[in-house]
Amino acid sequence: MKHILIISSSPRKNSNSDTLCDHFARGAAENGHAVEKITLAGKSISFCTGCHACQKGSCIHDDDAPEIVRKMLDADVIVLATPVYFYTMCAQLKALIDRSVMVYPKITDKKFYYLVTMADTELEKFRGTIEALHGFVACCENSHCAGMVTASGVYEAGAVNATNFCEAAYNLGKSVK
Repeated sequence: MKHILIISSSPRKNSNSDTLCDHFARGAAENGHAVEKITLAGKSISFCTGCHACQKGSCIHDDDAPEIVRKMLDADVIVLATPVYFYTMCAQLKALIDRSVMVYPKITDKKFYYLVTMADTELEKFRGTIEALHGFVACCENSHCAGMVTASGVYEAGAVNATNFCEAAYNLGKSVK
């Protein structure tokens, strides 16, 4: 059994990327894994200021980031879900990733999965987001992306429900070993 942490970063209620998270979670849970989903909407995550206070013991910000980052350390599998905003991840996820600077050398031996949605239908437009996510994972020693769902052509909340992307997310969750 794996401990799977799903980080849903869309600020929008009933978002397409959050819907994919739920399908992934269902597949993984049916396969016997322990699944926890964190939705960043409503969380307080300040931007990293590069002050390096965290290297001396504690961050200057009193917010939700340290607790989420601790859960990232404890997880075997981390799912990063984001809508594409201007051809990269949304600010909420980027802020969390930047705040992981306090411990990222300890985020090791993880399998990562990506659930990425965008309104555009040109698949090339996923490239910036995927490269940015890969950049973070590359900083996590002995970690790798084990799979992803890239859902294009979904803009309005709930649009993903009329596609095959939900089934793909479910099957990806089911495939976690």
